[in-house]
Order: sequence, then structure tokens, then C-alpha cells
Amino acid sequence: MRQNFNNELKNIKRTILTLGAMIEKRVEDVKRALLTFDSELAGAIVKSDRMIDELEVEIEEECLKVLALYQPVANDLRFLVSVIKINSDLERIGDQLTNISRRIQTIAKQKRYDFVFDYSAMVEKVEVMVTLSLDSLVNMDVDIAAHVLSLDDEVDAIRSDAYKVISQAIAKKPEHTDYLLNLIFVSRHLERVADHATNIAEDVIYMINGEIIRHGSA
Repeated sequence: MRQNFNNELKNIKRTILTLGAMIEKRVEDVKRALLTFDSELAGAIVKSDRMIDELEVEIEEECLKVLALYQPVANDLRFLVSVIKINSDLERIGDQLTNISRRIQTIAKQKRYDFVFDYSAMVEKVEVMVTLSLDSLVNMDVDIAAHVLSLDDEVDAIRSDAYKVISQAIAKKPEHTDYLLNLIFVSRHLERVADHATNIAEDVIYMINGEIIRHGSA
């Protein structure tokens, strides 16, 4: 019985890491699409979202099955609870990446002018946060997870700068409001990706040592 249980846990971990790898690849693709406003690549990202949704459902069902069959306790229970939450955050990252890709498609169709907000620093930080949050899961490393938490404020600061700068551009060029609003929404979606990466890091810390640090309880 125990061997079967261990095999189930190993399979769940492999599958959640597969989902993580898919998300990492899409973050990289979104970065390329955003920095070049590549509508074709953005369209491919949108189409791929269903694969992420299907794998997320599969992982949740497997976790619930194991919980029902084996009624795990202590570390094993923490692992399964954490995987369910991480699974949900990964799927939501996928949704945010799809939202960004749709914004890129919309922006690419609109008349543009000489205003450009440089998203390179923000998207690079978000990519690092996603990668490190998954590295912390792979390596079960609290220090890596803690580093992810330290980066979230930096992304929030860039988002605030983007809102301020783009709002000023809207005031100066109201005829380009639709175009500029889409740029603001991109910054919001990127910020949400960072938030979900932070959630994953927090859940890794809980998985490892049982410490709940959400809502500033650390």
C-alpha cells in the first residue's frame, strides 16, 4: 500500500513539474511577443492555453483521488495541499499570459505612434520570479522561495511607474487612449503573474516546513 502511495506522489510531482515547464516556456514566448508586438506568436500562445487548462484539471483530480484513497497525514498531506494550490496558481499564470497575448494582438492591429513603454525590465523580473518559484519546488529550497518573495515589490514598483507614465501619455494624446489602455492592462497582467509566482514560493515554504507566510504572517 505504501509503495503505491509513494508512486502516486512521485507521479503527481512529475506532472506538476511538467505543467511548470509548460508555463516557463510560455513566459519566454510572451516576453518575445511583447517586446516585438509579434501578433502571430501571441496568437499561438492563446491557442495553447487549453493544454494548460487540461493538465491543471488532471493534476487536481489526481491529488483529490490520492487524498480520498490514502488519507495522508503530516508531510504527505502538506505536499498534496500545496500541489493543489500551486497547480491553481500555474493555471492562473497561464490565463494571465493569454490575456497579455490578446492585448498584444489588439495593440498590433491599432494605429501606433511614437510612444513606447519599455516593458523589458518588468517582463525579465517576472520571468525570473516564475523560474525561481519553480526551481524552489524542484529543489525543495526555502532560500530560493524566499528570494522570489523579495522580488515582488520591484515588479509592483515598475507597474506603478507604467501606470503613471502611460496615464500621462493618455492625457496628452487622448486620441490614442485605446492603444495606451492596452499597455496599462499589460502591466497589470504582468503584475498578476508575479503575484502568482509569489504564491507558489509561499506554498513551497509551507510544503517544506509547515510555515504559513501569506498575508504578512511571516
